[in-house]
Amino acid sequence: MYRASCLCGKVQLNITGRISDIIHCHCSLCRKSTGTAFATNGFVNSDELQVVRGQDAIKHFEFKPGRKRHFCANCASPLFSSNSDLPQKLRLRLGILDSDIDERPMSHNFVSSKANWEDLDVKLPQYNGFEPSRGKS
Repeated sequence: MYRASCLCGKVQLNITGRISDIIHCHCSLCRKSTGTAFATNGFVNSDELQVVRGQDAIKHFEFKPGRKRHFCANCASPLFSSNSDLPQKLRLRLGILDSDIDERPMSHNFVSSKANWEDLDVKLPQYNGFEPSRGKS
């Protein structure tokens, strides 16, 4: 089990399953929503993410129909995103994890959108879109 929380600690989550398809996303949406060079995200099954504390503090921004970015209303920490086309999965922002994880990132994605000041000095595969195994979901 993994534990996660927002910056202020008002929201606490438990993830009881594995985290899959971890990527560093350089798309402009992820950069803007995190304020960083890229967002590190991984999929979790929605029924394996439990809100332990702070359900009332979780708000969302629907940036496209059916696509929501969930965050803590108190400290604005990004938590996860949901997609109505894939309701059984949530895309977890790995920066909120309090636990060490066994899984590792598999690639850098949307590198054609990366910040011009970001140097990719790691030896992960790099793609201009989604990783090939993900498809168009």
